[in-house]
Amino acid sequence: MQWRIIGTEIWDAYMNMALDEACMEAVGKSESPPTVRFYEWSPSAVVIGYFQKVHNEIDVELCKQLGIDVVRRTSGGGAMYLDTKGEITYSFITPQHMLPNDVNECYRKVCQHIIDALSDIGIKSEFKPINDITINGKKVSGNALTRSNGATMVHGTLLYDLNLRNMFKVLRVSGEKVSDKFIEKAEERVTCVKHNAQVTKDDTKKALIEAFSSDKDAVHDKWTEQELKRARQLAEHKYKTQEWIYRR
Repeated sequence: MQWRIIGTEIWDAYMNMALDEACMEAVGKSESPPTVRFYEWSPSAVVIGYFQKVHNEIDVELCKQLGIDVVRRTSGGGAMYLDTKGEITYSFITPQHMLPNDVNECYRKVCQHIIDALSDIGIKSEFKPINDITINGKKVSGNALTRSNGATMVHGTLLYDLNLRNMFKVLRVSGEKVSDKFIEKAEERVTCVKHNAQVTKDDTKKALIEAFSSDKDAVHDKWTEQELKRARQLAEHKYKTQEWIYRR
């Protein structure tokens, strides 16, 4: 089966979420082939999991002051700060039958591509169940999964650079202020590509695209007009709406 590779695009948070959903609909109906897309965020964004409550997870007013988008995704998991300069994000979208039913194995299969990409740029990493990738025990990639419209999507982010101070300004940190000591503790748990290899962000993106493409009959392509039209509808009438963002 032929795959479609789309990379690398820059959208705001609402279109990034909407393109994922539009693609899932098209792939589930066999109107589009299985797709891997790579994308970045402009402006920076906080994306909360489907089951989370906005005000429990993030400082909404500070996000507004800093011009940071706030959006809810369709998959579960925790809130993520996605920095314009620091993140490379991917979505891996297939018909449901093409990925294992077991969630852990599904994550393991997809995350292996990221492990291979990191290996190609000289970084040894490993899969940490249920949905993380680590370097020397420090998290460098987090992932989430959703199934709907006859399709499965695993999407996640790879930290190229790291700005923990900005991250913890907007994410609510229970019981602790964002101090130098707190940042030092966080740096013991989280890392990024830039701290582990002298490699550019562009070269990291190239390695990711190659790793996700190498085991497939893949073509570099673009969105269909129907997918873009549907994504714009979803962005305006779903992902940007107060009803969706503050549904919990």
